Amino acid sequence: MSRYPLPDGLSQQQIDTAVAEAQAAAQPGAHHPPRDYPPYRSSHYRHPHRPLIPVRDPEAVELSGPAFGVTDVTALDRDLTAQHAGEPLGERITVSGRVLDRAGRPVRGQLVEVWQANSSGRYAHQLDRHPAPLDPNFTGFGRCLTDDDGAYSFTTVKPGPYPWRNHVNAWRPAHIHFSLFGTAFSQRLVTQMYFPGDPLLPYDPVLRSVTDEAARQRLVSAYDHDLSVPEWSLGYRWDIVLDGPAATLTEEGDA
Repeated sequence: MSRYPLPDGLSQQQIDTAVAEAQAAAQPGAHHPPRDYPPYRSSHYRHPHRPLIPVRDPEAVELSGPAFGVTDVTALDRDLTAQHAGEPLGERITVSGRVLDRAGRPVRGQLVEVWQANSSGRYAHQLDRHPAPLDPNFTGFGRCLTDDDGAYSFTTVKPGPYPWRNHVNAWRPAHIHFSLFGTAFSQRLVTQMYFPGDPLLPYDPVLRSVTDEAARQRLVSAYDHDLSVPEWSLGYRWDIVLDGPAATLTEEGDA
């Protein structure tokens, strides 16, 4: 595959062709998509172009990492709808799941962070220029610690899709970014959760960079009626597997 970004002004059909070419060139059995993935144009600028430099003193890295405990994370951190004086706009949802290892055992005490766009598809970030309204009652950031069963849970609003200028008429599907910290700063997984039935999923080069169909489906949550809270929120379940053949894929870039 080309190591250079595709030209501006590409149509969806041209992106589809580039995706097909990238999938055909993918290494059989590759667990993760390539870091330089031409249909996802900004990946050209988001991956190392030179050999990585090994850390000579790993302990120095650990000393500069964050140390989170139960007292650092409050119940308010997991409810993104209750962090401001007013109610945020949008469809309130509950997102819950478990963090598991390759053997299906719960991973306890892990810091889970989320960030997302608001219901109009705009991030509360100075670099987001999408002309959609900001919500003064929604910042879009939350965190919690997994319990003894490896479970996490967030209350939030369903994010809206947004344009991202990867190609002509390019829209990101609704998604929530997840970050998981292990026992050290260097142990971090960043990924994205999508929603079932989203009509934009087949058009998204980021999701389609995952060539394995089963792995791609593991990035899509499932509606769970038992998680829905009567007269309050709809429920979505999304489990995260940290390693092994059923691992949840990490993201190579951020969009």
